[in-house]
This record gives sequence, C-alpha cells and structure tokens, in this order.
Amino acid sequence: MLRLDRFGVSQEKALVYRRLTIVAVLIVCVGLLGATTTQAAQPAQPSVPEGFVPMDDVPPEDQLPAAPLLAAAYVVVWVIALGYLWTIWRRLGSVEKELADAMRRVGADGA
Repeated sequence: MLRLDRFGVSQEKALVYRRLTIVAVLIVCVGLLGATTTQAAQPAQPSVPEGFVPMDDVPPEDQLPAAPLLAAAYVVVWVIALGYLWTIWRRLGSVEKELADAMRRVGADGA
C-alpha cells in the first residue's frame, strides 16, 4: 500500500483520498452495470427480417442498439478526465505551497 505520509500528506487527507477513490470506482461500476442491465432487459427478436429493411419499418428501440454502451463509455471517459484534472489541481497546490515555503526560507536567509 502506498504510504502518503512520506509525501507530506496527513493521515486524514489520505483517508479522504481513499474514500474519494472508492466513490469514483463505485460510480463507474454503477454506470457500467446500468448499461449492461439495459442491454439484458431488451426482449429477444422473434425473427430477423431478410434483406433490406427501410428505417421506417424498424422499431425505434432497434435503431441505435449501442446507446447504453456509448453512454457508459462517455461516463467513463469523463470520470477519468475529471479525476486526472483533480489530481493535477491537487499536485499544483502542493507545489505552490512548497514554492512559497522555499521563497520564505530564502527571504529569511537572505535578509
């Protein structure tokens, strides 16, 4: 297990990070589960028509059968992108704190 106290992260923040990670994983799993259950809940086709079928004759639920999977893919991509941006934001904050601390130490030593 990664020990975050070596990186200057307190135990409380480490616990918050772990909880947020668990929540994010659960959200992704629920989104994927919802996509698979809607696929499984669709009734089976009694017969597949042969040859060309005009779009007017196709039922609306058969016109875009991959819609739940497409929505799940968008959810996963957005969750990953927002998670990545959040980690960059947190790391930038720690770098700014370290830089301010270094500037204070340099200012105190140089004055």
